[in-house]
Amino acid sequence: MNDIELERMNTDPSDEQQNNERKSRACTNCDKLHKSISKWILPENARGTYLERANCIPPPLFIIFISITELAVFIYYAVWKPQKQWITLDSGVWDSPFIYRPDKREEAWRFISYMLVHAGIQHILGNLFLQLFLGIPLEMVHKGHRVGLVYLAGVIGGSLASSIFDPRHALVGASGGVYALIGGYFMNVLLNFKEMIPLFGIFRLLIIVTIVGTDMGFALYRRFIAPMNGPQVSFVAHIAGGLAGMSIGYVVFSCFDQNLIKDPRFWIAIVAYLVCVVFAVFFNIFLSPAN
Repeated sequence: MNDIELERMNTDPSDEQQNNERKSRACTNCDKLHKSISKWILPENARGTYLERANCIPPPLFIIFISITELAVFIYYAVWKPQKQWITLDSGVWDSPFIYRPDKREEAWRFISYMLVHAGIQHILGNLFLQLFLGIPLEMVHKGHRVGLVYLAGVIGGSLASSIFDPRHALVGASGGVYALIGGYFMNVLLNFKEMIPLFGIFRLLIIVTIVGTDMGFALYRRFIAPMNGPQVSFVAHIAGGLAGMSIGYVVFSCFDQNLIKDPRFWIAIVAYLVCVVFAVFFNIFLSPAN
């Protein structure tokens, strides 16, 4: 008789029963979590399909990774770079190779990397709360590659729109990506309102409107009213990111169980988005007043 058989014979049946009970409780908790998420994210006719294949592997890695990265960059500039305070943008951030600056537009990475740098403690905490609160449930349903696509579409659209409509001002923060997630989710709630429980649907829309209104209010305050303690920051990325979410994000989040490649709405949204990107690039090279 080998060692494995001896070990099986010596195993206490009560230990095996306890392990089975722990696994059962874990599965029950996981099922409850997925049911709650399905009610929050999906219309009723799509929940069954999601629950049949729902699992916690892989976890929402994209949103968690991007949030940790943004927080780490903020801490770096707040602690190890010359900052008078954590509340407002200062020279340490202004000189960052990540920030989008009109006079540095030839450094193309800045049109994406600006999302890693934030204007102050309120700015970073607001964006982190929004993208974790909404992004984790979205990623559990739609997976990281789809959420990442929508998020980055908002980030790029935000910087390009800012370079056109507010061309003389810098840009920092992940608001373009965050608003893309909000825009995509908002459109799905709006268009599937009757299937997402009317009273709860109204509650969700009120939450979105309140959060967006508050955040936009802070952005407009920083842009037009706040004392000039440092460089002014554009707010256009909020609007452009929201529009990217309401187009590309809506399509992506409305067909979680379908192949995006085969959905004509996806290609229409992508082509429209790319046309805007090409125009923005042309504008920045030849027409921008910041030249």
